[in-house]
Amino acid sequence: MKNQHYYYLLLLNLGMLCISTSGPLGRFIPLPPPLIIWSRAFVAFFVLGAFCLWKKEEIKSEFIKNRTTLILSGSLLTLHWVTYFFALQWSGVAVGMLSMFTFPIITVFLEPLFFKTKLHPIHLLFGVLILVGIYLLVPAFDFETEQTKGLFMGLFSALAYALRNLIIKKRIKKINGSLLMFYQMGITILLLFPVVLVYPLDTYVAQFPYLLFLGLVTTAVGHTLFLNSLTYFTVATASIMNSIQPMFGILLAFFFLNEIPPASSLIGGGIILITVVIESLRSRKV
Repeated sequence: MKNQHYYYLLLLNLGMLCISTSGPLGRFIPLPPPLIIWSRAFVAFFVLGAFCLWKKEEIKSEFIKNRTTLILSGSLLTLHWVTYFFALQWSGVAVGMLSMFTFPIITVFLEPLFFKTKLHPIHLLFGVLILVGIYLLVPAFDFETEQTKGLFMGLFSALAYALRNLIIKKRIKKINGSLLMFYQMGITILLLFPVVLVYPLDTYVAQFPYLLFLGLVTTAVGHTLFLNSLTYFTVATASIMNSIQPMFGILLAFFFLNEIPPASSLIGGGIILITVVIESLRSRKV
């Protein structure tokens, strides 16, 4: 059991590292968020589709059996991504990622409503600690600025992401994470397809290497690892441990985009990191 715990913990952390590249890439790629999201979904759809065919997954039958859940969760994922990338472009990597990472707090409070589980008192404490950490990471509010608008976009993105994770939790033991992401990428492609018609082909060409990385590593690999980790951890536990992801994103933004966070961000990040480590150790005993 101990080895299994560390195996899924490794999957979760590798997934978070991959997904965290979305922050710097979302800030760096000079394209409208819906177009970026459609491109990443397009790449991931074919990569995951090839993988599912190789694994001989029951693609058609699984979709027919679970189409309502899959369409709803795929729509929420699309909404989450689009609003998240607006947050990144408007407010920067640190504020964009950290506002979205209020989703563990949202998850902690919503999970008992979905699964009739009891709210663990320690999760309330962790939620407060993460909230304090995020408060220290986010600059002073000014409702007239794009940064504040980006903050609220990030919070809305967090709600969509929390709902999506909770909805698919019941299906995760029956459908492989790669197959789930394949379905959701297809739904994202369909929902955002009208956006593609507005832009000429050469819009994509210059950004192709970054869009390819975003679709392959960030999306196909990262989100599949995260979904598979939910077979072992509860959504609340995985979400709280997932809060280390902004720290990865801020570090990547520092090295590749020269975005330097203030001292308060380092303090807030430290609080989040400590919370994640405690929950990682605590969850091994659950």
